Amino acid sequence: MAHHKSAIKRWRQSLRERERNRSRRTRARNAIRKLREAVAAGDGEAIKEALSRAYSAVDRAAKKGAIHVGKADRLKRRMAHLVQKAQSTQDAA
Repeated sequence: MAHHKSAIKRWRQSLRERERNRSRRTRARNAIRKLREAVAAGDGEAIKEALSRAYSAVDRAAKKGAIHVGKADRLKRRMAHLVQKAQSTQDAA
């Protein structure tokens, strides 16, 4: 446990920031999961909406430092690839 007043304050701040970051990461993961569900269902409008929400959640998490910028880029690239793959299979069917 910290002994200095400033260290104790810093510890309290880190706990609050940890909760905020957990919330942001969870929100991003849930958005990605919803996108995968929409792709599995094959609903084009739902996919567009879910992709937009997922991009936004991932970008917000990266901007606030909850996830690394490189990880955000990688997640977005994978989501785009997933959507392209789903659209190409829909077009072929």
